[in-house]
Amino acid sequence: QVQLVESGGGLVQAGGSLRLSCAASGRTFSHYAMGWFRQAAGKEREFVAAMSQSGESTDFAASVKGRFTISRESAKDTVYLHMNSLRPEDTAVYYCAARFSVYYSTRYYRTQEYDYWGQGTQVTVSS
Repeated sequence: QVQLVESGGGLVQAGGSLRLSCAASGRTFSHYAMGWFRQAAGKEREFVAAMSQSGESTDFAASVKGRFTISRESAKDTVYLHMNSLRPEDTAVYYCAARFSVYYSTRYYRTQEYDYWGQGTQVTVSS
């Protein structure tokens, strides 16, 4: 079992930055591929970013590419989502997710592909 706890959300003005953290516990973190998703009010949960088990392969939704990055600090069992040039349309609850993977470079994009989820952290971007 893996437990995920997100933090770092908040209220920021358009053009600002935030760094979300996802702290994992319970299993060997290095064997897990990670993802970030978000869900705006009244909308479906959508993919934001993915990182392979090795941490060497990442990908992003078109809407955030060039503005968001994802990184991993294995010593702290923590994954980060660095969000820059934030826009009002980035307002949502952000969730991190994890799944066990034996494939070093495979990324996962669908909610159904992840086994563990955090509780979410609210990000609000004002115009």
